[in-house]
Amino acid sequence: MTQIGIIGSGAIGAAIARLAVAAGMDVMIANSRGPESLAELIDELGSSAQAGHAEEAAVFGDLLVLAVPLGAYSGLPTAALSGRTILSTGNYYPYREGRIDVLDTLELATAEYEQSLLPESRIVKVFNNIVAHHIPLLADSTPRTALPIAGDDDDAKRLVTEVVEAVGFDVVDAGALAQSWRFEPESGAYTGIYFAGGFDDYLADPGAPLTADQLTRLLAESQRPDVAARAF
Repeated sequence: MTQIGIIGSGAIGAAIARLAVAAGMDVMIANSRGPESLAELIDELGSSAQAGHAEEAAVFGDLLVLAVPLGAYSGLPTAALSGRTILSTGNYYPYREGRIDVLDTLELATAEYEQSLLPESRIVKVFNNIVAHHIPLLADSTPRTALPIAGDDDDAKRLVTEVVEAVGFDVVDAGALAQSWRFEPESGAYTGIYFAGGFDDYLADPGAPLTADQLTRLLAESQRPDVAARAF
């Protein structure tokens, strides 16, 4: 894996881009504001990074990182995404997206809903259960920190696993997209598991390594959240 596209230049997308470049990958980043808005980030990342439009990032390399809100899916270049493996980092936040009935009723997990919006793509969920500033802090940690993944396509999961491992994390397979609720907000394997302290000084927290064995236990013990009661 030498090239990945990234749609979304917020905290998560930028953090993954930095780790990918540090791991020797070439990246193309796109956002809703256009390539010109990415000049500062591209300058920081150096010659291994370039800015592009969403249609270009969608077909750049073997894998696309999608780091955008659910509400932005309607603006994605769905034709360009057909047949692509997508590493999806998002979560369902009703204050931002509005209420989504199939998620509130637990008919679908968020990743399944994303797959329904992009039926010709292969969604693999990862990087949604860790806060952005912990990503660089815990990459290549000792002991090595593990992240969960979920997906319905074994080949797509293998490809995503290669990338996640290359940028500095172990991977725990949490199963199919239907099981991705195990590391959604309010589950037993969400962001708090990587905190060294509490949430009082959120941005100052240095993070704490979490091994694959520890994560496996947390995923098994996870309880499905009452999504309909979710307000944040």
